[in-house]
Order: sequence, then structure tokens, then C-alpha cells
Amino acid sequence: MIQALIFAAALSTAPAFVIEHPSATHPGEEAVAAYAQGPANAGAGPFQGDAMWTAFHRQAGVGRVVDELVDLSLADPKISDIFTSHDMERLRRTLKEQFCYLLNGGCDYSGRDMKAAHKDLGLQTTDFNLLVEHLQTAMDHEKIGFRAQNRFLARLAPMQRMTVER
Repeated sequence: MIQALIFAAALSTAPAFVIEHPSATHPGEEAVAAYAQGPANAGAGPFQGDAMWTAFHRQAGVGRVVDELVDLSLADPKISDIFTSHDMERLRRTLKEQFCYLLNGGCDYSGRDMKAAHKDLGLQTTDFNLLVEHLQTAMDHEKIGFRAQNRFLARLAPMQRMTVER
């Protein structure tokens, strides 16, 4: 899934656990194969304190940023094909969880790890860069400060290594 074109590997000491049918608790989502679930799957650790969570306008702001990010990516003919075979409901939900987790908003990330989520998508650096541009646009529209945007992008940037295949 594209959910983390923006996200890569990070360290976590919390144990992972396997869930049998991740979508069973999320009606409307397609079933996915079982996978190990845990905080390390989010691709990075959360920020400390609540400054970043507040800068992103908490849950509502994160929701708007993710929805606009996905909408812009779906509308962009340069990368929209990447999304066509994916469960958009699950993508939006797991991106919101991931952003909330990273911003220290008190959420757990239930998605797959970045490498597994992007396996065989053939993502290129240009795809990654376009997604980042869409994220910047969404953050601008949400009126998230430049410093907070840069801090968030710096947290996400190392994930490129786990998502780009060629």
C-alpha cells in the first residue's frame, strides 16, 4: 500500500503481535493477510510532548491533512495508478493512525511495516517526491507552521529507503 511512501523504518522496543484478520474490526475494508503488528511498523518513533500534535490541529487537522493528501494523489495522473488497486478506506484510516502516532496524539498504528506495505509497487523516487509535495500542499492548506512541517517531513524522510524500490 502507498500508505507510507512517506514512511520507513524505526526502532521500537515494544513487542509486536500478530493479528489474524486486521480488517475484521474495520467494516468496509478489504481483508488482508495476517501480519505482525506493533509500533515499529509506523516507520519512526513519535515526537515527545504535544507541540507537534497541537501544531497539526489534533485529530481533526490530521484527518483533513490525510484526506487532502490522498485526494491530491488520486487526482494526480503521474501517481494515481499506484492507488487504483488499493483499499482507499484502509489507506486513509492507517495513514491517519500513523500520523497521529508519529505526532504523539495517543494513537496506535495498526498497519503493516513500510517495506511490506510497499513491496512490489515499483515505487520510484519521483513518486515519493510527488507524494511529499502533496503532503506539503495539504499541510499548507491546514495552516500548519513551516517549522512543524519541516520537523514532520524530517521524521518521514528516512522512510524513503523502505518504500522506493527503483
